Amino acid sequence: MNHYATHILARQATAMTLSSIPGDVRRIACRALIDTLGVALAGSTMPIVQRLKRTLMSEGKASTLGGGRSVSPLDAARINGCAAHALDFDDNCYAGFVHGSAVIIPAALAVAQQYDRDGASLLTAIVSGSECQYRLGEALGQQLYQRGWWTTGVLGAVGAAVAAAHLLRLDTPQVAHAIALALAAAGGSKSAFGSDAKAVMAGLAAERGIQSALMAQAGITGPLNTLEHHYGLPALMNDAQWQPKRLTAPGWRLLRPGLDVKRIPVCLSAHAAVDAVVALVQRHTLAVDEIEQIRCDVPQIVLANLIYADPLTPQQAQFSLPYAIAATLFYGELTLNQLTQASLEPAELHVLMAKVTIASSTQWQHPQSLQTAPEGACVTLNLKSGRQLSCRVDRALGNATHPLSDEALDDKFLSCAQRALPATTSRHLLDQLRQVIALPSVAQLSRLLEKPDHEL
Repeated sequence: MNHYATHILARQATAMTLSSIPGDVRRIACRALIDTLGVALAGSTMPIVQRLKRTLMSEGKASTLGGGRSVSPLDAARINGCAAHALDFDDNCYAGFVHGSAVIIPAALAVAQQYDRDGASLLTAIVSGSECQYRLGEALGQQLYQRGWWTTGVLGAVGAAVAAAHLLRLDTPQVAHAIALALAAAGGSKSAFGSDAKAVMAGLAAERGIQSALMAQAGITGPLNTLEHHYGLPALMNDAQWQPKRLTAPGWRLLRPGLDVKRIPVCLSAHAAVDAVVALVQRHTLAVDEIEQIRCDVPQIVLANLIYADPLTPQQAQFSLPYAIAATLFYGELTLNQLTQASLEPAELHVLMAKVTIASSTQWQHPQSLQTAPEGACVTLNLKSGRQLSCRVDRALGNATHPLSDEALDDKFLSCAQRALPATTSRHLLDQLRQVIALPSVAQLSRLLEKPDHEL
C-alpha cells in the first residue's frame, strides 16, 4: 500500500503541524480564509444559496454563513461551499486550474465548529488540504481542465477530505482511505458554467470531502490504487496523463504557483484584458466615446472560458469578456453592483460590448507563453482619431505574482461581508480572522458569522 499515491499524499498530510508551516505560507492561508469567508458571506445572500438552504436536513454545531441556523458539518459545507463560489469572486490556483479555497475552507470550518477546534488547527487543516489538492492538480496538469472537466468539482473533494481528516485527527491509513474515497466519486463538467450548478458543485465537493473523511474514520475503505488503476481518474479522465513525481516535488504550492485573489467578480480569464483596457484609458486619459474598437488577443483557454458574447443573465455575464470590459468602461467600475439583471440592460452598454472582438493568435501557442501568461491578454484600442494603442498584461492584479495589498483585501472583505452582516460585526470578524491562529476556539468566529435568517 505504501507506494500508492494516496498513501504518499496521506503521509504528507499527517506529518503537517502548525510549526512545520513557514510564516509566509501561514500568511497566505490566513488571507485565503479572509477572502473566502468574505465572498461566501456576500454569496450567502444570493437566491441560489437561499434555495439550497431548503435542502438542509439536520441539526449540528456548524454555521450557515449569514444565517441563524446551526446545522451538521455536511449541510454547512454544502451551503457555504456554494455561497463561496456563487459570485465567482473566490480565489483560484493554477496547480490544477481549481477554485480550491471555496471548497476546502467551508469544509474545514464546518468540521472545526462541530468538534470545537482552535484557530491554529483550522489554519493547519486549510494548509494541509490545500497542499494535497494542489500537488495532485499539478501532477495531473492543465489537460484535465482543458478536456472539459470542472476541476473544482473533481479535485475539490480531495482537499476537503484532507482538511476534514486533519480536524478529525485521523491517522495516515485513514487519511489515505479518505483521499481514495473522494477520488473514487470524483466528477463534474464545465457544462455547468453559466448555471447554478457551477456553484452547487463547489458545495457538493466540500460536503463529499467531509463524507469521505467520516467514512474513513468509521473504517470504510477506498481504492488506494485509484490513481494508478486502469479505471482510475488519470486513465479515465486525463488520457492517462499525469506526473506522480510532482506529488513529492519540493516547495509549498501555496507559495508557487500560489493563489490568485480576484479584484473583480468575474471569471479570472477576463481579468488581464480588463486591466489592460483600464491601463490604456488611464495612461492616455481617454474618454469612452473616443474608442472605435477593442481588440483582445488572448490564449485559447480564455476563449474557451469566456463563452458569452451577449450575456442574458448575471451568471453569463461573469463569463463574458465583452461585458467585463464594457461594464468597466460604462459604469467606471466592475463590482458586485454591476452583476445584476438591471445592470445588463442599458442600450449604451450593448453598444460598447459590440466593439469588443476576441481572438487567439499564435503567440499564445508557445509553451513558455502559457507559463508566463496562462490567462494573459494583449489589448489594442482602435480610436476614432485613427490612433492605435496597445497594452499587454500577462497576469492581472490579484495574481500570486502581483497580489492585492492587505488593505485592498480588507476592503474587499468588508464590502462583501457587509452584504450579509452589520458593518461593526464585519469589522470585528475581520479582526478575529487576522489573528485566527491565536483563537482558543473557532466558536468565537461562529458567533460573528451567523445572522438570523429573518434579518437577511
